[in-house]
Amino acid sequence: MITVRPSEQRGHFNHGWLDTYHTFSFADYFDPNQVQFRALRVINEDVVAPGQGFGTHPHRDMEIITYVLDGALQHRDSLGNGSIIRPGDGQRMSAGTGILHSEFNPSPTEPVHLLQIWILPERKGIEPSYEQKAFSPGDKQGKWKVIADGKPANGAVKIHQDVKLSVASLEAGEAITYSLAERRHAWIQIARGSVTLNGTALKQGDGAAVSLETQLTIIADSAAEVLLFDLA
Repeated sequence: MITVRPSEQRGHFNHGWLDTYHTFSFADYFDPNQVQFRALRVINEDVVAPGQGFGTHPHRDMEIITYVLDGALQHRDSLGNGSIIRPGDGQRMSAGTGILHSEFNPSPTEPVHLLQIWILPERKGIEPSYEQKAFSPGDKQGKWKVIADGKPANGAVKIHQDVKLSVASLEAGEAITYSLAERRHAWIQIARGSVTLNGTALKQGDGAAVSLETQLTIIADSAAEVLLFDLA
């Protein structure tokens, strides 16, 4: 069963410095039918203007992943971490018992385009932590690259939840498959381009909740970038 979450039905707010789309209920946007999917709680597609960003603010008991599509984002937190997140990086911040952080577009001329992802942790009260690893564009070209995982391997960052996040970049006409284990679910998010998922058309910004399927086939109708969350 595939249930499409159309891009144009997402919550949308343009604050000038921030143009943001909310797949699930977030902040001032609430839809009782779109609160979360399994442990996946937030997917916000953000475009942050040059020299702008999110000031220091608190989080707790959430696994937060920032996936940059274009540009770069500067991260700082109360653990003393400071880094630049670039396209394709695997990055995770565990808010746990409490953390303060800020995210800022350091470019004076170019916007940054990103996906902000929140995943409910396996338990509350985890010790706050931060992890980031760089991956090359070739790692995901025409194939799945696991960038974050509850049981990390091959360089993926660790998520404190039974979730695996994979990404793939596809050329037009290219196809890729994914096998879901029994009683597993998936969320597909189209970051760029358009694809066909098991016969269902999806475009940029669309999401798709997948249950009771074991084999997924994605065919790129145009050059595309796809995120796949494998969820309990």
